[in-house]
Amino acid sequence: MPEIERDELPVLAIDLGGSKIIIAIISNKCQVMAKEYYPTLADEGPQSVIERILSAIDHVLSLRNIAPSQLDSISIAAAGAIDFKRGLVTLSPCLPGWHDIPLRDIIKEKYRVDTFLINDASAAALGEHHIGAGRGIDNLIYLTVSTGIGGGIIINGELYSGPCGSAGEIGHMTIDVNGPRCNCGNIGCLEMLASGTAVAKEAIRRISRGESSALTEMVEGKIENITTEQVSIAAQGGDSLALEVISKAATYLGVGMVNLVNIFNPEMIIVGGGVAKMGDLLLNPARQVVRERAYQLPAQAVRIVPAQLGDDAGVFGAAFFAFQQKFEGERR
Repeated sequence: MPEIERDELPVLAIDLGGSKIIIAIISNKCQVMAKEYYPTLADEGPQSVIERILSAIDHVLSLRNIAPSQLDSISIAAAGAIDFKRGLVTLSPCLPGWHDIPLRDIIKEKYRVDTFLINDASAAALGEHHIGAGRGIDNLIYLTVSTGIGGGIIINGELYSGPCGSAGEIGHMTIDVNGPRCNCGNIGCLEMLASGTAVAKEAIRRISRGESSALTEMVEGKIENITTEQVSIAAQGGDSLALEVISKAATYLGVGMVNLVNIFNPEMIIVGGGVAKMGDLLLNPARQVVRERAYQLPAQAVRIVPAQLGDDAGVFGAAFFAFQQKFEGERR
């Protein structure tokens, strides 16, 4: 095994999402030493997902010939509401059946190293703040728009987590009191109106009631197979239905941003996640809503920009979180 100095031990960072698991070994100089992707297969339930995570950790460590004792720590960025103090995933709409799952302690018990748990979007906010689009910005909000919608809040250069560690559940603010029921149990959440899942569902709904779209041909008539990415491709090709679906989602996203601008007065809103890869097709309508509906002064002050780190934001942020926790622990 390679010799690693004690003060140079890397973090094994995990980004657990609804569709994929990313595991990376990250040095204290922010270098990615190894990175692998695995399917979450969340519908199989918590136990199967946890077993998949443990197997993936073993595989990534073996790729670099690193023993658990050669890690500074393991840090997990997980989708859902996190109880930071107890290390629990208390609820995750993206992970069916996850209720008060002690993920931190399960992993700590097996590998016998310090283990930390943070919300995935909060971790991504840390990543973008340190080395991404938010470098040098003290007050920002990160939005991830993907299968679901999450958020992370940086205030005065520090991650705001709230007393339980669950602050930033932006996807579950109520936008439409008469809207669809969300997996979290609420009605009319932003996630149900502007996420990638919402975009695909809306396209399917409209086509199933007889509206025409190039999407029907793209999926060979199997409209239930329409994906967000296909809606984006069709929109870029000028398909009117796809453009209208994205515009509707972007408007709802903009309404959510109006709330954030009026409440937090951030310098920047960073938008990441798979849906954000649509770029200005999504962001320009949302920016317009902010200009029209938010208070003028904070609306003029905020910049709404795409994320820079892509899929790596979560694992980088998880690593930063671990290094911060260790540093703060040493100071106490």
